[in-house]
Amino acid sequence: MNIPTQNIELFRALLNGSKRVAILSHTNPDGDALGSSLALAEVLRTKGHTVNCIVPNRYPYYLKWIPDLEQTLVHSLDEEHRCEQIIAEAELIICADMSALSRLEGLSAVIAANTSAKRVLIDHHLSPEEGFDVMFSFPEASSTAFVVYNLLEALYGKEVFTQKIATQLYVGMITDTGNFAFSALTPELFRAVATLCETGIDIPTIYNNVYNSFTEGRARLFGYVINRKMKTLNKGTVAYMSLTEEEMRRFWFQQGDNEGFVNYPLTIKKMRMSAMFTEQHGFIRVSLRSRGEVDVNTFARRYFNGGGHKNAAGGKSFTSMDETIRHYIASVEEYHAEGLV
Repeated sequence: MNIPTQNIELFRALLNGSKRVAILSHTNPDGDALGSSLALAEVLRTKGHTVNCIVPNRYPYYLKWIPDLEQTLVHSLDEEHRCEQIIAEAELIICADMSALSRLEGLSAVIAANTSAKRVLIDHHLSPEEGFDVMFSFPEASSTAFVVYNLLEALYGKEVFTQKIATQLYVGMITDTGNFAFSALTPELFRAVATLCETGIDIPTIYNNVYNSFTEGRARLFGYVINRKMKTLNKGTVAYMSLTEEEMRRFWFQQGDNEGFVNYPLTIKKMRMSAMFTEQHGFIRVSLRSRGEVDVNTFARRYFNGGGHKNAAGGKSFTSMDETIRHYIASVEEYHAEGLV
């Protein structure tokens, strides 16, 4: 990864002039958001900074084991005042694993109110917004954790990677690559993984903690979604699934239980695109996945006011579930007519 030396030195200067640092990541934080933020925070604390990691809402229960995750503040869980005070007093604000402040939900207004703090973006999503003093934006990277790895190595050398930091970064890398099964898998990435392995991280345990630590309710919910809710379009090349709040309550739903559901239709040989619609308080969360040349980032931006990566994106709908699904079907037809799916 070619990080411009000028950006590295500018970031170094910002760190040298900042004691209080706030690291924020996107709503519905995943393994990459959490792992990259925690690793960066751990290193900066060893360099004498006061660092707080903040996320807008609850993280998945199966990631609670990540080292130091209990120190992460969750804005929506009765910590609003403390989070907002930390952001207001921060001298440096780092946004990790997101390309726009809107991904922070209500926290975006709090950041906007702090006009004195410098702002840094560390991310791998497409179309990053402006307004940052330094940007480390690498859409070609497989994960933000990989970007953070390269940034930390450039700043402090490989000796900075302890077993704890390596574990945090490895979680970010595997969760955003499907355990190294998706695109953007480069020799450089695997050389970084080798460096992390040399610290003594327990890869089988990390894998089991991430992928084999769900509840019985989640397993039954998955069966229900695949058997009863998966529908196909375009002669079986496009799929969609949906979950209402009532259905989730029926299976004792916990935050993160539907993670990965949207990927499953793509295990069907001829499937090219998949969507998952999950009812939330006041809106419907739209998750999109594809393979090959089908661009769901463009699809999400055009039809669901969202975005992301070429083969993994998301958005929101503020209509009913039935209307959202009708809109999706019509959008797929239009996309197909243009030869895009």
